[in-house]
Amino acid sequence: MVRSKSNRIEVIDLRSDTVTLPTEEMLEAIRNAKLGDDVYKEDPTVNKLEEMAAKKMGKEAALLVPSGTMANLVSVMSNTNRGDCVILEAESHIYWYEVGGLSAIAGVLPWPIKGNMGALNPEDVEAAIRPKNIYFPETTLVCIENTHNRAGGTIITPQQIEALSKITREYGLKLYMDGARIFNAAVALKVDVREFTKHVDNLMFCLSKGLSCPIGSVIVGDSEFIERAKKIRKMLGGGMRQAGIIAAPGIIALEKMIDRLEEDHRNARLLAEGISKIDGLYVDLRRVQTNIVLIEVSGLGVNADVFIRKLKEQGVLALSHSRTKVRMVTHRGIEREHIEKALTIIENVAKELKSAS
Repeated sequence: MVRSKSNRIEVIDLRSDTVTLPTEEMLEAIRNAKLGDDVYKEDPTVNKLEEMAAKKMGKEAALLVPSGTMANLVSVMSNTNRGDCVILEAESHIYWYEVGGLSAIAGVLPWPIKGNMGALNPEDVEAAIRPKNIYFPETTLVCIENTHNRAGGTIITPQQIEALSKITREYGLKLYMDGARIFNAAVALKVDVREFTKHVDNLMFCLSKGLSCPIGSVIVGDSEFIERAKKIRKMLGGGMRQAGIIAAPGIIALEKMIDRLEEDHRNARLLAEGISKIDGLYVDLRRVQTNIVLIEVSGLGVNADVFIRKLKEQGVLALSHSRTKVRMVTHRGIEREHIEKALTIIENVAKELKSAS
């Protein structure tokens, strides 16, 4: 998103793809949406979106929820019982950024395993499965994230997911995918999204990131799973009434907004390659596979917060990823010209900080 600040400075917002605004067509669809009570399954617009989502993902049914965090919590609770053990990648969004809901609300024990660029090693997963023993919690679920946020938007390939699914099937576990940005993965590899989803039992995806909707995520799985998820959604306060106003832009997103993600990927690559040429900054280009760029700033002699503050003064917004890493994300509303302008600002800030260190 790019906006004017006090009519003086253009702000290039690279903090996240969650800052995207709905298209005019989406806003018009909201105004004209046919509505009903979704708790009673009477909202025709929600019903249409859920049917579209299930078909697109190759699953039996789908469920609209307000957010990705709720989608993950509902899904974990629908796949487990209290006291179960859940295996997940140590840098995953569920583990890092969802306020401990796994433990506080779902009542499960997270068992984090360090992956390689976000991808879990099947051998490590197998070794982590607790044997059936009176002393141990029962392992019932493995969670993966695609694309992987903290790894830099890296893709967990269909082949990697398939290898994990062989382990989960052998041990009778469920395999769940936090697919918040799964369409980024599919577009980047130029494959149908079902190449990813066919290897997992259930998943969620976000409407409100690169797909540009103002709100909403969708959980997808078999009918029995979705029925359980629906009840847990209600328990968590997520039962919505005339939710067609959320679903209407979601329908447009699935119809028209997926292919354009390729533009975000091109802009991220342009940004990453430009930054990698700036003295004092480092980007691991292997990780720039979709729309996220991680920048190591320790070579400037400052921490991430200082770098971010200096960028903000010049009209570029970014987020801290760690003490010495900064995250930038491309999205609809960020064009090539904005990337080029941002690169000039980043280079100037880097020179200023390096000369002062």
